[in-house]
Amino acid sequence: MKMHAAGGPGLTQKRNIVTEIPGPKSKELMARRNNAVSTGVSSTLPIYVQAAGDGVILDVDGNTFIDLGAGIAVVNVGNSAPHVVSEVQDQVTAFTHTCFMIAPYEGYVEVCEELNALTPGKFAKKSALFNSGAEAVENAVKIARVFTKRDAIVVFEHGYHGRTNMTMAMTAKSMPYKHGFGPFAGEVYRVPVAYPFRDSRSGAEVAAAAILKIEKEVGADNVAAIVIEPIQGEGGFIAPTIGFLTAIRDFAKQKGIVFVADEIQTGFCRTGQWFASEHENLEPDLITTAKGIAGGLPLAGVTGRAEIMDSVHPSGLGGTYGGNPVACAAAIGAIRTMKEMDLNARALKIEKLMVDRLKKMQSKFNVIGEIRGRGAMIAIEMIKPGSLEPNSEITTTVAKGCHSEGVLVLTAGTYGNVIRFLPPLTMNDELISEGLDVVEAQFAKALKA
Repeated sequence: MKMHAAGGPGLTQKRNIVTEIPGPKSKELMARRNNAVSTGVSSTLPIYVQAAGDGVILDVDGNTFIDLGAGIAVVNVGNSAPHVVSEVQDQVTAFTHTCFMIAPYEGYVEVCEELNALTPGKFAKKSALFNSGAEAVENAVKIARVFTKRDAIVVFEHGYHGRTNMTMAMTAKSMPYKHGFGPFAGEVYRVPVAYPFRDSRSGAEVAAAAILKIEKEVGADNVAAIVIEPIQGEGGFIAPTIGFLTAIRDFAKQKGIVFVADEIQTGFCRTGQWFASEHENLEPDLITTAKGIAGGLPLAGVTGRAEIMDSVHPSGLGGTYGGNPVACAAAIGAIRTMKEMDLNARALKIEKLMVDRLKKMQSKFNVIGEIRGRGAMIAIEMIKPGSLEPNSEITTTVAKGCHSEGVLVLTAGTYGNVIRFLPPLTMNDELISEGLDVVEAQFAKALKA
Protein backbone atom coordinates (compact mmCIF):
# COMPACT_ATOMS: atom_id res chain seq x y z
CA MET A 1 0.00 0.00 0.00
CA LYS A 2 1.62 3.25 -1.10
CA MET A 3 1.34 6.59 0.63
CA HIS A 4 -1.04 8.99 -1.08
CA ALA A 5 -0.39 12.62 -1.95
CA ALA A 6 -2.19 15.27 0.05
CA GLY A 7 -5.60 16.16 -1.28
CA GLY A 8 -8.20 18.68 -0.21
CA PRO A 9 -7.53 22.42 -0.38
CA GLY A 10 -3.77 21.74 -0.64
CA LEU A 11 -4.18 20.17 -4.08
CA THR A 12 -3.35 22.51 -6.96
CA GLN A 13 -6.62 23.49 -8.62
CA LYS A 14 -5.56 23.07 -12.22
CA ARG A 15 -6.27 20.70 -15.11
CA ASN A 16 -3.03 19.13 -16.27
CA ILE A 17 -2.76 16.12 -18.59
CA VAL A 18 0.81 14.79 -18.80
CA THR A 19 0.28 11.27 -20.19
CA GLU A 20 -2.13 9.52 -22.49
CA ILE A 21 -5.38 8.55 -20.76
CA PRO A 22 -5.10 6.09 -19.14
CA GLY A 23 -1.45 6.47 -18.22
CA PRO A 24 0.98 3.60 -17.60
CA LYS A 25 0.38 3.30 -13.84
CA SER A 26 -3.38 3.34 -14.33
CA LYS A 27 -3.00 0.61 -16.93
CA GLU A 28 -1.06 -1.50 -14.42
CA LEU A 29 -3.84 -1.04 -11.88
CA MET A 30 -6.44 -1.87 -14.52
CA ALA A 31 -4.69 -5.20 -15.14
CA ARG A 32 -4.78 -5.94 -11.42
CA ARG A 33 -8.42 -4.92 -11.29
CA ASN A 34 -9.33 -7.23 -14.15
CA ASN A 35 -7.96 -10.16 -12.16
CA ALA A 36 -9.53 -9.17 -8.83
CA VAL A 37 -12.72 -7.14 -9.28
CA SER A 38 -16.03 -8.34 -10.67
CA THR A 39 -16.72 -7.10 -14.19
CA GLY A 40 -20.20 -6.22 -12.92
CA VAL A 41 -18.64 -3.15 -11.28
CA SER A 42 -17.67 -0.58 -13.90
CA SER A 43 -16.03 2.86 -13.77
CA THR A 44 -16.54 6.00 -15.82
CA LEU A 45 -12.91 7.16 -15.92
CA PRO A 46 -10.19 4.65 -16.94
CA ILE A 47 -7.77 6.11 -14.36
CA TYR A 48 -6.90 5.48 -10.73
CA VAL A 49 -7.07 8.25 -8.15
CA GLN A 50 -4.17 9.30 -5.96
CA ALA A 51 -5.69 12.42 -4.42
CA ALA A 52 -8.71 14.67 -4.85
CA GLY A 53 -10.02 17.93 -3.46
CA ASP A 54 -12.42 20.74 -4.29
CA GLY A 55 -12.52 20.79 -8.10
CA VAL A 56 -9.82 18.35 -9.18
CA ILE A 57 -8.85 14.68 -9.18
CA LEU A 58 -5.17 13.69 -9.35
CA ASP A 59 -4.42 10.27 -10.83
CA VAL A 60 -1.48 7.95 -10.15
CA ASP A 61 0.24 9.11 -13.37
CA GLY A 62 0.20 12.78 -12.35
CA ASN A 63 -2.76 13.82 -14.51
CA THR A 64 -5.19 16.28 -12.95
CA PHE A 65 -8.85 16.21 -14.01
CA ILE A 66 -11.58 18.80 -13.52
CA ASP A 67 -14.31 17.03 -11.54
CA LEU A 68 -17.81 17.87 -12.76
CA GLY A 69 -19.31 14.78 -11.12
CA ALA A 70 -18.53 15.08 -7.39
CA GLY A 71 -18.82 11.33 -6.89
CA ILE A 72 -22.43 11.57 -8.16
CA ALA A 73 -23.33 14.55 -5.92
CA VAL A 74 -21.61 13.08 -2.87
CA VAL A 75 -18.67 15.42 -2.22
CA ASN A 76 -20.68 18.64 -2.22
CA VAL A 77 -18.16 20.09 0.27
CA GLY A 78 -15.15 18.72 -1.62
CA ASN A 79 -13.31 15.42 -1.29
CA SER A 80 -11.49 16.22 1.94
CA ALA A 81 -13.04 19.32 3.51
CA PRO A 82 -11.06 20.46 6.60
CA HIS A 83 -14.03 20.19 9.00
CA VAL A 84 -14.81 16.71 7.71
CA VAL A 85 -11.19 15.59 8.04
CA SER A 86 -10.77 16.96 11.56
CA GLU A 87 -14.05 15.51 12.84
CA VAL A 88 -13.24 12.11 11.33
CA GLN A 89 -9.71 12.09 12.73
CA ASP A 90 -10.97 12.88 16.22
CA GLN A 91 -13.63 10.19 16.01
CA VAL A 92 -11.29 7.51 14.65
CA THR A 93 -8.92 8.22 17.53
CA ALA A 94 -11.74 7.81 20.05
CA PHE A 95 -13.46 4.72 18.54
CA THR A 96 -14.53 3.47 15.12
CA HIS A 97 -17.59 1.41 16.02
CA THR A 98 -19.79 0.12 18.79
CA CYS A 99 -23.09 -0.26 16.90
CA PHE A 100 -25.68 2.33 17.89
CA MET A 101 -28.21 -0.45 18.56
CA ILE A 102 -25.86 -1.89 21.20
CA ALA A 103 -23.95 1.00 22.76
CA PRO A 104 -25.13 4.40 21.46
CA TYR A 105 -23.10 7.60 21.06
CA GLU A 106 -23.69 11.32 20.70
CA GLY A 107 -22.76 11.69 17.04
CA TYR A 108 -25.78 9.71 15.86
CA VAL A 109 -28.09 11.87 17.96
CA GLU A 110 -26.46 15.08 16.71
CA VAL A 111 -26.87 14.11 13.06
CA CYS A 112 -30.54 13.29 13.66
CA GLU A 113 -31.01 16.67 15.36
CA GLU A 114 -29.48 18.40 12.32
CA LEU A 115 -31.70 16.48 9.91
CA ASN A 116 -34.80 17.26 11.94
CA ALA A 117 -33.93 20.95 11.92
CA LEU A 118 -32.81 21.28 8.29
CA THR A 119 -35.51 19.33 6.45
CA PRO A 120 -38.64 21.26 5.44
CA GLY A 121 -41.69 21.23 7.69
CA LYS A 122 -42.37 22.97 10.99
CA PHE A 123 -43.91 19.85 12.56
CA ALA A 124 -42.16 17.60 15.08
CA LYS A 125 -39.70 15.28 13.31
CA LYS A 126 -37.51 12.30 14.08
CA SER A 127 -34.82 10.49 12.09
CA ALA A 128 -33.11 7.13 11.71
CA LEU A 129 -29.72 6.55 10.09
CA PHE A 130 -28.58 3.91 7.61
CA ASN A 131 -25.71 3.25 5.20
CA SER A 132 -26.85 4.01 1.64
CA GLY A 133 -29.54 5.74 -0.33
CA ALA A 134 -31.17 2.47 -1.32
CA GLU A 135 -31.29 1.45 2.33
CA ALA A 136 -32.94 4.74 3.23
CA VAL A 137 -35.60 4.31 0.55
CA GLU A 138 -36.27 0.73 1.57
CA ASN A 139 -36.68 1.77 5.21
CA ALA A 140 -38.99 4.62 4.23
CA VAL A 141 -41.19 2.00 2.55
CA LYS A 142 -41.13 -0.15 5.70
CA ILE A 143 -42.09 2.82 7.88
CA ALA A 144 -44.90 3.92 5.57
CA ARG A 145 -46.36 0.42 5.46
CA VAL A 146 -46.35 0.07 9.23
CA PHE A 147 -47.90 3.51 9.71
CA THR A 148 -50.67 3.13 7.13
CA LYS A 149 -51.19 -0.65 7.41
CA ARG A 150 -51.24 -0.70 3.60
CA ASP A 151 -48.99 -2.43 1.06
CA ALA A 152 -48.85 -0.59 -2.28
CA ILE A 153 -46.01 1.76 -3.22
CA VAL A 154 -46.39 4.25 -6.08
CA VAL A 155 -43.35 5.46 -8.01
CA PHE A 156 -42.84 7.34 -11.29
CA GLU A 157 -41.58 6.93 -14.82
CA HIS A 158 -37.85 7.78 -15.16
CA GLY A 159 -37.35 7.42 -11.39
CA TYR A 160 -34.29 5.90 -9.75
CA HIS A 161 -34.24 4.67 -6.16
CA GLY A 162 -31.44 2.12 -5.81
CA ARG A 163 -30.08 -1.37 -6.50
CA THR A 164 -31.54 -3.55 -3.74
CA ASN A 165 -34.38 -5.87 -4.70
CA MET A 166 -37.03 -3.49 -3.38
CA THR A 167 -35.48 -0.37 -4.87
CA MET A 168 -34.80 -2.05 -8.22
CA ALA A 169 -38.54 -2.67 -8.38
CA MET A 170 -39.04 1.03 -7.72
CA THR A 171 -36.47 2.10 -10.33
CA ALA A 172 -37.72 2.64 -13.88
CA LYS A 173 -34.70 1.96 -16.09
CA SER A 174 -33.89 -1.65 -16.93
CA MET A 175 -30.31 -1.62 -18.24
CA PRO A 176 -28.04 -1.62 -16.33
CA TYR A 177 -29.95 -1.46 -13.05
CA LYS A 178 -32.56 -4.22 -13.33
CA HIS A 179 -31.70 -6.39 -16.32
CA GLY A 180 -31.43 -10.03 -15.33
CA PHE A 181 -31.91 -9.47 -11.60
CA GLY A 182 -35.62 -10.28 -11.19
CA PRO A 183 -38.07 -11.26 -9.94
CA PHE A 184 -38.52 -8.06 -7.98
CA ALA A 185 -40.48 -7.13 -4.89
CA GLY A 186 -44.21 -6.82 -5.46
CA GLU A 187 -46.82 -4.15 -4.79
CA VAL A 188 -44.85 -1.46 -6.64
CA TYR A 189 -46.79 0.58 -9.22
CA ARG A 190 -45.41 3.10 -11.73
CA VAL A 191 -47.32 6.14 -12.99
CA PRO A 192 -46.54 9.04 -15.36
CA VAL A 193 -44.39 12.01 -14.38
CA ALA A 194 -44.48 15.51 -15.87
CA TYR A 195 -41.42 15.65 -18.17
CA PRO A 196 -41.57 19.21 -19.55
CA PHE A 197 -39.26 18.67 -22.53
CA ARG A 198 -41.25 15.67 -23.78
CA ASP A 199 -44.78 16.46 -22.56
CA SER A 200 -46.51 19.76 -23.29
CA ARG A 201 -49.30 19.18 -20.79
CA SER A 202 -49.46 21.25 -17.61
CA GLY A 203 -48.24 19.82 -14.34
CA ALA A 204 -51.81 19.59 -13.11
CA GLU A 205 -52.88 17.67 -16.21
CA VAL A 206 -50.13 15.06 -15.90
CA ALA A 207 -50.82 14.76 -12.17
CA ALA A 208 -54.48 14.14 -12.93
CA ALA A 209 -53.49 11.32 -15.29
CA ALA A 210 -51.19 9.81 -12.68
CA ILE A 211 -53.87 10.07 -9.99
CA LEU A 212 -56.48 8.45 -12.22
CA LYS A 213 -54.10 5.54 -12.83
CA ILE A 214 -53.54 5.17 -9.07
CA GLU A 215 -57.25 5.25 -8.31
CA LYS A 216 -58.31 2.85 -11.07
CA GLU A 217 -55.39 0.40 -11.18
CA VAL A 218 -54.13 0.36 -7.59
CA GLY A 219 -56.83 1.86 -5.40
CA ALA A 220 -55.89 4.87 -3.31
CA ASP A 221 -56.93 3.09 -0.10
CA ASN A 222 -54.30 0.42 -0.80
CA VAL A 223 -51.38 2.85 -1.17
CA ALA A 224 -48.93 3.18 1.71
CA ALA A 225 -46.56 5.68 0.09
CA ILE A 226 -45.95 7.76 -2.99
CA VAL A 227 -42.17 8.06 -3.50
CA ILE A 228 -40.72 10.66 -5.86
CA GLU A 229 -37.49 12.55 -6.49
CA PRO A 230 -38.27 16.31 -6.56
CA ILE A 231 -35.74 16.41 -9.40
CA GLN A 232 -35.19 13.02 -10.99
CA GLY A 233 -31.49 12.19 -10.94
CA GLU A 234 -30.57 9.16 -13.03
CA GLY A 235 -33.69 9.84 -15.10
CA GLY A 236 -31.94 12.90 -16.52
CA PHE A 237 -32.37 15.76 -14.02
CA ILE A 238 -36.04 16.08 -14.83
CA ALA A 239 -37.66 18.82 -12.74
CA PRO A 240 -41.38 18.02 -13.05
CA THR A 241 -43.55 20.74 -14.57
CA ILE A 242 -44.63 23.23 -11.91
CA GLY A 243 -47.87 22.11 -10.29
CA PHE A 244 -47.23 18.40 -10.67
CA LEU A 245 -45.55 17.79 -7.31
CA THR A 246 -48.00 19.90 -5.36
CA ALA A 247 -50.97 18.11 -6.94
CA ILE A 248 -49.49 14.71 -6.09
CA ARG A 249 -48.76 15.88 -2.54
CA ASP A 250 -52.31 17.16 -2.11
CA PHE A 251 -53.73 13.86 -3.35
CA ALA A 252 -51.53 11.92 -0.94
CA LYS A 253 -52.63 14.08 1.98
CA GLN A 254 -56.30 13.71 1.05
CA LYS A 255 -56.04 9.92 0.84
CA GLY A 256 -53.88 9.32 3.93
CA ILE A 257 -50.89 8.26 1.82
CA VAL A 258 -47.36 8.93 3.08
CA PHE A 259 -45.66 11.38 0.69
CA VAL A 260 -41.95 10.51 0.47
CA ALA A 261 -39.39 12.81 -1.14
CA ASP A 262 -36.30 10.96 -2.30
CA GLU A 263 -33.71 13.72 -1.81
CA ILE A 264 -30.69 11.46 -2.02
CA GLN A 265 -29.14 13.26 -5.00
CA THR A 266 -30.84 16.64 -4.54
CA GLY A 267 -30.15 17.23 -0.84
CA PHE A 268 -27.59 19.26 1.08
CA CYS A 269 -27.33 22.51 -0.89
CA ARG A 270 -27.04 20.81 -4.29
CA THR A 271 -29.98 22.73 -5.84
CA GLY A 272 -29.50 26.04 -4.03
CA GLN A 273 -31.75 25.03 -1.13
CA TRP A 274 -31.00 22.56 1.65
CA PHE A 275 -33.52 20.29 -0.08
CA ALA A 276 -35.11 20.51 -3.52
CA SER A 277 -38.59 20.12 -2.00
CA GLU A 278 -38.25 23.70 -0.77
CA HIS A 279 -38.36 25.08 -4.33
CA GLU A 280 -42.09 24.26 -4.41
CA ASN A 281 -42.78 24.69 -0.69
CA LEU A 282 -43.30 20.96 -0.19
CA GLU A 283 -43.26 19.53 3.31
CA PRO A 284 -42.89 15.77 2.71
CA ASP A 285 -44.06 13.33 5.34
CA LEU A 286 -40.74 11.50 4.97
CA ILE A 287 -37.47 12.52 3.31
CA THR A 288 -34.69 10.10 2.37
CA THR A 289 -31.13 11.41 2.34
CA ALA A 290 -27.63 10.08 1.59
CA LYS A 291 -24.92 11.13 -0.93
CA GLY A 292 -23.99 14.70 0.09
CA ILE A 293 -24.71 14.22 3.79
CA ALA A 294 -21.25 13.12 4.96
CA GLY A 295 -18.57 14.44 2.62
CA GLY A 296 -17.91 11.05 1.05
CA LEU A 297 -18.44 8.62 3.91
CA PRO A 298 -21.35 6.14 3.74
CA LEU A 299 -24.33 7.51 5.63
CA ALA A 300 -28.05 7.82 4.89
CA GLY A 301 -31.17 8.85 6.74
CA VAL A 302 -34.93 8.82 6.85
CA THR A 303 -36.43 11.92 8.44
CA GLY A 304 -40.10 12.67 8.89
CA ARG A 305 -43.14 13.34 10.97
CA ALA A 306 -42.54 12.08 14.48
CA GLU A 307 -45.80 10.14 14.61
CA ILE A 308 -44.89 8.28 11.41
CA MET A 309 -41.31 7.58 12.44
CA ASP A 310 -42.44 6.37 15.86
CA SER A 311 -45.06 4.00 14.46
CA VAL A 312 -42.44 1.26 14.05
CA HIS A 313 -41.95 -1.15 16.96
CA PRO A 314 -38.63 -1.07 18.88
CA SER A 315 -35.81 -2.83 16.98
CA GLY A 316 -37.85 -2.70 13.77
CA LEU A 317 -35.31 -0.27 12.29
CA GLY A 318 -31.54 -0.42 12.41
CA GLY A 319 -28.52 -2.27 11.09
CA THR A 320 -25.02 -3.11 12.27
CA TYR A 321 -23.33 -0.16 10.58
CA GLY A 322 -26.22 2.30 10.30
CA GLY A 323 -25.15 5.68 11.65
CA ASN A 324 -21.53 4.57 12.09
CA PRO A 325 -19.74 7.02 14.42
CA VAL A 326 -17.05 7.93 11.87
CA ALA A 327 -19.66 8.63 9.19
CA CYS A 328 -21.68 10.69 11.67
CA ALA A 329 -18.57 12.72 12.49
CA ALA A 330 -18.08 13.35 8.78
CA ALA A 331 -21.69 14.52 8.47
CA ILE A 332 -21.27 16.93 11.35
CA GLY A 333 -18.19 18.37 9.62
CA ALA A 334 -19.92 18.51 6.24
CA ILE A 335 -23.02 20.28 7.54
CA ARG A 336 -20.83 22.78 9.41
CA THR A 337 -18.97 23.44 6.15
CA MET A 338 -22.22 23.98 4.24
CA LYS A 339 -23.42 26.51 6.80
CA GLU A 340 -20.14 28.41 7.15
CA MET A 341 -19.52 28.64 3.39
CA ASP A 342 -23.21 29.25 2.54
CA LEU A 343 -23.11 26.58 -0.12
CA ASN A 344 -26.75 27.20 -1.02
CA ALA A 345 -25.76 30.62 -2.32
CA ARG A 346 -22.72 29.12 -4.01
CA ALA A 347 -24.91 26.56 -5.81
CA LEU A 348 -27.06 29.35 -7.23
CA LYS A 349 -23.96 31.18 -8.49
CA ILE A 350 -22.78 27.97 -10.16
CA GLU A 351 -26.21 27.61 -11.78
CA LYS A 352 -26.01 31.04 -13.37
CA LEU A 353 -22.47 30.49 -14.59
CA MET A 354 -23.27 27.10 -16.10
CA VAL A 355 -26.67 27.89 -17.59
CA ASP A 356 -25.47 31.10 -19.23
CA ARG A 357 -22.58 29.26 -20.82
CA LEU A 358 -24.61 26.21 -21.87
CA LYS A 359 -27.26 28.40 -23.50
CA LYS A 360 -24.54 29.88 -25.70
CA MET A 361 -23.53 26.34 -26.65
CA GLN A 362 -27.15 25.49 -27.42
CA SER A 363 -27.29 28.36 -29.90
CA LYS A 364 -24.28 26.82 -31.70
CA PHE A 365 -25.07 23.13 -31.54
CA ASN A 366 -28.50 21.98 -32.70
CA VAL A 367 -28.11 18.63 -30.94
CA ILE A 368 -28.64 20.28 -27.54
CA GLY A 369 -32.38 20.06 -27.05
CA GLU A 370 -32.74 21.37 -23.52
CA ILE A 371 -30.76 22.77 -20.60
CA ARG A 372 -32.37 22.13 -17.25
CA GLY A 373 -31.89 21.68 -13.52
CA ARG A 374 -31.44 23.78 -10.42
CA GLY A 375 -28.40 25.02 -8.56
CA ALA A 376 -25.30 22.95 -9.23
CA MET A 377 -27.43 20.14 -10.65
CA ILE A 378 -27.57 20.99 -14.35
CA ALA A 379 -28.07 18.78 -17.40
CA ILE A 380 -28.26 19.01 -21.17
CA GLU A 381 -30.42 16.62 -23.19
CA MET A 382 -29.24 15.66 -26.66
CA ILE A 383 -31.55 15.12 -29.64
CA LYS A 384 -31.38 14.37 -33.33
CA PRO A 385 -31.60 17.82 -34.98
CA GLY A 386 -35.11 18.93 -35.80
CA SER A 387 -36.80 16.33 -33.62
CA LEU A 388 -37.20 15.09 -30.07
CA GLU A 389 -35.54 11.77 -30.92
CA PRO A 390 -32.90 10.98 -28.26
CA ASN A 391 -29.29 11.24 -29.44
CA SER A 392 -27.27 8.89 -27.25
CA GLU A 393 -24.46 8.67 -29.81
CA ILE A 394 -23.40 12.32 -29.50
CA THR A 395 -23.79 12.08 -25.73
CA THR A 396 -21.33 9.20 -25.50
CA THR A 397 -18.89 10.78 -27.95
CA VAL A 398 -18.79 14.13 -26.12
CA ALA A 399 -18.49 12.52 -22.68
CA LYS A 400 -15.61 10.27 -23.73
CA GLY A 401 -13.90 13.19 -25.45
CA CYS A 402 -14.12 15.23 -22.26
CA HIS A 403 -12.62 12.38 -20.26
CA SER A 404 -9.66 12.11 -22.62
CA GLU A 405 -9.04 15.85 -22.24
CA GLY A 406 -9.13 15.85 -18.45
CA VAL A 407 -12.74 16.74 -17.63
CA LEU A 408 -14.99 14.29 -15.79
CA VAL A 409 -18.62 14.52 -16.86
CA LEU A 410 -21.41 12.02 -16.20
CA THR A 411 -24.17 10.77 -18.44
CA ALA A 412 -27.73 9.94 -17.43
CA GLY A 413 -31.27 9.67 -18.71
CA THR A 414 -33.68 6.89 -19.55
CA TYR A 415 -32.58 7.18 -23.18
CA GLY A 416 -28.86 7.61 -22.42
CA ASN A 417 -28.89 11.07 -24.00
CA VAL A 418 -28.19 13.40 -21.08
CA ILE A 419 -24.92 14.85 -19.81
CA ARG A 420 -25.26 15.89 -16.18
CA PHE A 421 -23.06 18.35 -14.33
CA LEU A 422 -22.59 18.02 -10.56
CA PRO A 423 -19.49 20.01 -9.61
CA PRO A 424 -18.41 20.12 -5.97
CA LEU A 425 -19.91 23.28 -4.50
CA THR A 426 -16.42 24.34 -3.44
CA MET A 427 -15.12 24.38 -7.03
CA ASN A 428 -13.97 27.80 -8.24
CA ASP A 429 -15.45 29.63 -11.23
CA GLU A 430 -12.26 29.34 -13.29
CA LEU A 431 -12.28 25.53 -13.20
CA ILE A 432 -15.98 25.38 -14.06
CA SER A 433 -15.43 27.70 -17.02
CA GLU A 434 -12.42 25.71 -18.20
CA GLY A 435 -14.40 22.49 -17.89
CA LEU A 436 -17.15 23.97 -20.05
CA ASP A 437 -14.51 25.11 -22.57
CA VAL A 438 -13.58 21.46 -23.00
CA VAL A 439 -17.23 20.42 -23.27
CA GLU A 440 -17.78 23.00 -26.02
CA ALA A 441 -14.66 21.92 -27.87
CA GLN A 442 -15.79 18.30 -27.79
CA PHE A 443 -19.19 19.22 -29.23
CA ALA A 444 -17.47 21.13 -32.03
CA LYS A 445 -15.12 18.24 -32.72
CA ALA A 446 -17.87 15.60 -32.69
CA LEU A 447 -20.20 17.54 -34.97
CA LYS A 448 -17.45 18.47 -37.39
CA ALA A 449 -16.51 14.82 -37.70
